[in-house]
Amino acid sequence: MNRACARPACGHAAAATFVYDYQARTTWLDPLARERHPMAYDLCVAHADALTVPQGWRLVDRRGGAGLGGALAS
Repeated sequence: MNRACARPACGHAAAATFVYDYQARTTWLDPLARERHPMAYDLCVAHADALTVPQGWRLVDRRGGAGLGGALAS
């Protein structure tokens, strides 16, 4: 079964999963997880590529060659 993007009103298929840690102020963007997890959010390619984090947080894109790639800080 395909999973849908977690963004409201988006019906596209999920292609990436993100998790975050408040204490570390870090968000990790990974390839789509094999199984849904209650502490993770699935995004389509467009929303994964557009993902931003609050000022002072770090976004680590671990999708490999897809999307932004590498670690980004905002």
